[in-house]
Amino acid sequence: MDTEAQPTERDRSLPPDPEDSSGAPGPEGRSRSALASRFTDWLPGGRITLTLLLCLLFLLAVNTFVARPFEIPSGSMEKGLRVGDRVLVNKLAYTFGDGPARGEVIVFDGTGYFGDADYIKRVVGVGGDHVVCCDGEGRIRVNGRPVDESGFLFPGDSPSTVRFDVVVPEGRLFVLGDHRGSSSDSRDRLGSPGGGMVPVEKVVGRAEGLVWPFARAGRLEPTDAYDRVPAGEASAPAAAPTGGGHG
Repeated sequence: MDTEAQPTERDRSLPPDPEDSSGAPGPEGRSRSALASRFTDWLPGGRITLTLLLCLLFLLAVNTFVARPFEIPSGSMEKGLRVGDRVLVNKLAYTFGDGPARGEVIVFDGTGYFGDADYIKRVVGVGGDHVVCCDGEGRIRVNGRPVDESGFLFPGDSPSTVRFDVVVPEGRLFVLGDHRGSSSDSRDRLGSPGGGMVPVEKVVGRAEGLVWPFARAGRLEPTDAYDRVPAGEASAPAAAPTGGGHG
């Protein structure tokens, strides 16, 4: 008599052995794999094109929300930045903390204030600051403190040939180029609407590093020229110019 156990209907209906390591994909896995395969087959170039598209989308997201390159259009920021240089602009620099600080190099949208383009300048005064040019030694004074700008000014330039005495309104910035003899900046617009002051909300971001040309690439070192400047007034009236346009 054959005593070997015969499989019953219940035995045959039992779930498969959980230790089965055949590795065959389930229906869901096969479905996703088939979908991806059909998509890459549809694209000219297949997986290579798909990879390039994903990289492009990633770069677009970074450029929109995180950082973007900016090409220097003029010599207004020499000696540090020259025409054709490219800097990386950190668009999140002021998103989660304080706004632009004195001495920082920023890129801003000049529409309605400077012109329909983006500009790059150095912040000299923030809301509440009293900015004066110049003292007896030819230096700009911010809140009564003279500022030594020799570390970044274009060689041979004076801090300004235009005299001014302004108080920066809250939410605005007083900006100047480092090549004062070749920069169109807040000095040129002292008598125009806004008084040459850039609204903080127009700031695109902070210039963090030079990325081109490679021979000079590196971080844009912050200046300590404004470190000893005391805080300005809590509130400020509109700017009051004392000089003409930039010469």
